[in-house]
Amino acid sequence: MVSEIIFNGPEGRLEARYHQSEEKNAPIALVLHPHPLHGGTMNNKVVYNTFHTLSDNKFSVLRFNFPGVGNSQGAYDHGVGELMAAAAALDWLQLQNPDASGCWVTGFSFGAWIALQLLMRRPEILGFIAISPPANKYDFNFLSPCPAQGLIIQGTADEIVPEPVAYNLFEKLDKQRNSNVEYCPINGADHFYTTKLEDLKSAIDSYIKPRISTNPMPRKLKRDRRRRQIAVGESA
Repeated sequence: MVSEIIFNGPEGRLEARYHQSEEKNAPIALVLHPHPLHGGTMNNKVVYNTFHTLSDNKFSVLRFNFPGVGNSQGAYDHGVGELMAAAAALDWLQLQNPDASGCWVTGFSFGAWIALQLLMRRPEILGFIAISPPANKYDFNFLSPCPAQGLIIQGTADEIVPEPVAYNLFEKLDKQRNSNVEYCPINGADHFYTTKLEDLKSAIDSYIKPRISTNPMPRKLKRDRRRRQIAVGESA
């Protein structure tokens, strides 16, 4: 069941949707939406499907509108206020789930940039999923080193964030010592995964299933190097 909630952010109330897992000690996840000035909301189809894929995997999940979006108070703040709002959202999520077995953060496009900044500030975040991270528009050099395991998902037909841009970001992270980041291209997907939402959900599902349990999540897991070579929808 998804509940409509309001929680306090840095500039006032923030509008959100929340799914509480029935599993004891379920992991938690925060899902962040794309750019507020370009139509991004918590009801974006990529965000919505990511939210439900996580809830289907027994996560307690929160998605919310950044300040100035929908019924959330405040205004767009060039990433600064959005990061503060994301931190407030994570605080709220943790208060509801003090015994969570793991903490993940996910984001789409602009939301991926905010999510990865939050990752660097909150050591309790043990996993991330970055969907179409806009490395051609924002600086991701703060990920040095990247402290958590994670997955970058990218459409090969993305006209807003070209696929080589996302792969170059992955390569930079992959070269770091003890890196545990994986890359999953989705063949034919545009920036909004218009006809590829099922492939997107499958990529998320395949990545998180072996990495979650009711026990604390290990920081490092054995890497599946094949993921770098086989795009969703291709045969081995």
